Amino acid sequence: MIQVTPVILCGGSGTRLWPLSRTGFPKQFLCLTGNESLFQQAAQRLAALGSDSIQVAAPVIVSGEDHRFLASEQLREVDIALGSALLEPVGRNTAPALTLAALAAAQNGQDPVLVVTPADQTIAKPAAFTAAVQQAIAQAEQGNIVILGVTPDKPETGYGYIHTETSGSLAQQANVYTVQAFVEKPNLETARRYPP
Repeated sequence: MIQVTPVILCGGSGTRLWPLSRTGFPKQFLCLTGNESLFQQAAQRLAALGSDSIQVAAPVIVSGEDHRFLASEQLREVDIALGSALLEPVGRNTAPALTLAALAAAQNGQDPVLVVTPADQTIAKPAAFTAAVQQAIAQAEQGNIVILGVTPDKPETGYGYIHTETSGSLAQQANVYTVQAFVEKPNLETARRYPP
């Protein structure tokens, strides 16, 4: 049985969605699609990853102090227990948040697979998402670090680009590739040079 600890990154301030999103109530806690907030949807997607071979623990959230009670209440509303809340004194983006989560997961001598997701995504095809993440979990259990991506339909400066190898042992599997490089938020000129 593969032990999975979900980690939800919900420390963003949601400034790009102002005036709907505010400092005290950022976009991840808003109901933009459906009756649940983006954060609640993320928690439910992660809880749904369980299977005969995957056991999913209660989620770990990484958030700022200002949103700890809001996150806890929103989890309660969708009947998901909070595993733990890691509170950042100051938001420092993804890498420090992931480091906190990894250190917390290893504290009791355990080594679960961490499935990390931002709290502010909308997933149009939840069944496809679940299948992709379950495939990623199987790869991670074998000692790999796994990242999910989509093929861009236009040059984009707000996201990262994953450059993959198209040959090798992993490429023999459906939609699984070895990462050669990752470029975080390239400028427009650089993004235009990348193949679609």
